[in-house]
Amino acid sequence: MEFFIVTGMSGAGKSRAIKTLEDIGFYCIDNMPPALIPRFAEIFGGEDSEIDKVAIVTDVRGAAMFPKIFDSLEELKQNGLSFKILFFDATDSVLVNRYKETRRRHPLSERFGGSVTKAIEYERGLLRSIREKADVVIDTTNYSPGELNDRLIDMFVKGRKNSMTINVVSFGFKYGLPADADLVFDVRCLPNPYYIADLKPHTGLEAPVYDYVFSFPQTREFLNKLCDMIAFLIPHYVEERKPQLTIAIGCTGGRHRSVAIAEALHKYINTNIEHSIINHRDIHRD
Repeated sequence: MEFFIVTGMSGAGKSRAIKTLEDIGFYCIDNMPPALIPRFAEIFGGEDSEIDKVAIVTDVRGAAMFPKIFDSLEELKQNGLSFKILFFDATDSVLVNRYKETRRRHPLSERFGGSVTKAIEYERGLLRSIREKADVVIDTTNYSPGELNDRLIDMFVKGRKNSMTINVVSFGFKYGLPADADLVFDVRCLPNPYYIADLKPHTGLEAPVYDYVFSFPQTREFLNKLCDMIAFLIPHYVEERKPQLTIAIGCTGGRHRSVAIAEALHKYINTNIEHSIINHRDIHRD
């Protein structure tokens, strides 16, 4: 049985995720008290159960009950029940904006006089330990609801040949590292199309920029060595049963070099190794 415990920051996309998982065949329950998780897993993990894909959401809406999550996880392990923890996260500023846009109340805001900012800060502290135990951290900061839906479908439908999901992310260092990156490669050492007037307005998805980046021998050598390293690493990560590998490719602004290199790496992985998912985090930033 596939058994997922979905948790994370309020407003980070857990409700959207559980709807998507339900659409692709998971039996889902939202807002489960942590103390009930072992009993629930036992029922659906039994030999007579016809349900083989289960996802439950548990989070700080359980208030004082939430710390019992660690006792429940330990009980699952002692009972020999396998599970994975999916943790949904986003930056504080994005979470605040989402609450402003939806005009919904944060589940912990009342204890802080209605302050969403203080509620988020407190919640992040509560969830720090469970985030560290998560098998997969999904940072939804730059995802629209539709993009998050597509990401989850890629993870749980298209990428099922083995147990590891491979994500390739391009980004700009000026906007910070991707929170869920496992491997980070800096391509700021490569020639920069930004300083070519005709190329500056375009991105690494467009042929003139892509061709310019790869017109240099050092770029082609960089990609060859990168692909060799990734081809070496992936089987070892799979052997260790790592559920997700996020490979981040960064340049200064995240629009030119990192996009071109990420696209080439994504194509290489899909052609030669395994299905991968690509996301150009900062491509639409100025």
